[in-house]
Amino acid sequence: MTQFIDLSVTVKETAGIQDGHGEMQITYVSHEESARECARVYGLEPSDFDTRGGKYVAVERVCLGTHDTTHLDAPWHYGPTSEGKPSKTIDQVPLEWCYGDGVVLDFHHKNAGEGITAKEVEDSLDKIGYQLKPRDIVLIRTDAYKHYGEPEYMSIHPGMTRESTLWLIEHGIKTMGIDAWGWDRPHKVMVKELKAGNKRQFFEAHYLGNEREYVHLERLANLDKIPKSFGFKVIAFPIKIAGASGGWVRAVAMIED
Repeated sequence: MTQFIDLSVTVKETAGIQDGHGEMQITYVSHEESARECARVYGLEPSDFDTRGGKYVAVERVCLGTHDTTHLDAPWHYGPTSEGKPSKTIDQVPLEWCYGDGVVLDFHHKNAGEGITAKEVEDSLDKIGYQLKPRDIVLIRTDAYKHYGEPEYMSIHPGMTRESTLWLIEHGIKTMGIDAWGWDRPHKVMVKELKAGNKRQFFEAHYLGNEREYVHLERLANLDKIPKSFGFKVIAFPIKIAGASGGWVRAVAMIED
C-alpha cells in the first residue's frame, strides 16, 4: 500500500503574507459567465447553450508570483551565476533533483527569528539515527505552515543559516525545503540586523547559492504529518516556466509499506 501526504499549501487569495512580489488574485468564471463570454467570442448566442441550461465550462484566471504558494527556488533566484557559471533557471533544474529519499529534521521547538546552526542539523540527524547520502531531500520542520494566510506567517519561523545550508550541501544535498515563508530567517529580522550594520547575514543562505549550486523548497506544509523521519520519497517537480527564478510545486511525500 502506498500513502501520499500532501506537502503543499492551497493556492488562494491570502491577505497578510505579501512581500513586494505582487498580489495573489483568483478570478472565478462561473459556468453561466463562461457561456456568455464564449457566445461573444464565437459569435453565438447564450441561448445556444440551452441544452446545458445556459451553462458552459468553469474557468479560473490566476495572478500569482513564482515565489508565492509552495514553490522551488532555482539558482537564478539567488544570482546570475553559481559556481562561476550561469545560474540555472527553473526550466533548467534537473528533474533528478526533484525526486528522492526524504528526511525530516524537526526544529518546531525553536523560536521565531532564530537561526538553525550546522551543529543543530548534525545533532538532529544523530537523534533520528540517520546518515545523509547524496541527493537526499532534507525537509526542515518548523510548523509555521499552520499559520499560512495569517498576518504573522512571514515572521514566526526559525530559519536556516549560511553554515547549516553549506553543511547540507557538503554532505551531497542538492535539494532542501522548509514549511515556512522562507528558507532564511524572517525578513523583518534580517532587515533589522541589516539596518544595524550586519549586512553579511541578509539572506545569507539564499546568497550561498551564488557560490554553491543548490535549490530549496519554501512554503511547504504537513511535515508534521509524515509518520517517520526517513524512509519515504519526496516528489517536488516544479512547473516549467521559461527563464524563471522559481516555479510552483505540488510537493508530495510518498510512503510505501
